Amino acid sequence: MPAAAEPLVGAASIIDGDTIEIRGARIRLNGIDAPESAQLCRDVIGKQYRCGQKAALALADFLDAHQPVSCVEVDRDRFRRMVAVCIAGGIDIGEWMVRQGHALDWRRYSAGFYSHAQREAMSAKRGVWAGSFSAPWKWRKVRSE
Repeated sequence: MPAAAEPLVGAASIIDGDTIEIRGARIRLNGIDAPESAQLCRDVIGKQYRCGQKAALALADFLDAHQPVSCVEVDRDRFRRMVAVCIAGGIDIGEWMVRQGHALDWRRYSAGFYSHAQREAMSAKRGVWAGSFSAPWKWRKVRSE
């Protein structure tokens, strides 16, 4: 049986709400999907805001307070980026993003692993759940057609 890969550990830079970089390696957080940088959502009163930018800023603030980050690779995506579960301050970063309403449980890849965190965010109307939005995977699909 092959040995498990060593975790990649270090200070993380934010690329967007579901992608970080550690020591030059781009890492896609496993099982979640955050709004894209250019994506607009609507708040509780219907005003548009840049929810993708807000997700990236929330992740940056979280990681500023919780360094270093440790990531364990679980896969590679179609862009050959590492797909990983990453922990900072003992907290699963993907779960934190979903629980705060800044990302969605991407069941296609998570098998519902973050569904409990998403239900909590929905019921508390946190982040994107406070208003209306398109799921990031649907938003990207419309843009590519």
